[in-house]
Amino acid sequence: MTLTPVEADKILADNFAPWVLDLGLSVVELDEHRAVLRLPWSARLAREGGSLSGQALMAAADTATVIAVSAARGAFVPMTTVQQSTSFQRAVTEADVLIEAVLTKLGRRMAFADITMTAEGSAEAAARASTVYAILG
Repeated sequence: MTLTPVEADKILADNFAPWVLDLGLSVVELDEHRAVLRLPWSARLAREGGSLSGQALMAAADTATVIAVSAARGAFVPMTTVQQSTSFQRAVTEADVLIEAVLTKLGRRMAFADITMTAEGSAEAAARASTVYAILG
């Protein structure tokens, strides 16, 4: 049973640290194998030179994985990051970023996802990540 974006936004509000909530992430789209979140552009998240910081993108990818797993399971359950690998391919300046997390395997205790982060209006990825999660509940 897949969650609605409103239900997934509530998972964000109820289960993430205040600094993650400060990123302003919102759930755009969900199905049983993926979640798409929006990371709104903010000069507060930019590094020297005006491009979006890698730390913000990595946190967004990590968060999108939690939402994708929750959508696939129909509810939030405790889970934790086991591994995340991120490759940055191009800078993002003054654009929202769409973060698409696609589950590649979801087991009872482990979840694996591939994440693509694309500046809104661009056809090319700004960054890609892969994550592995341990499901605790």
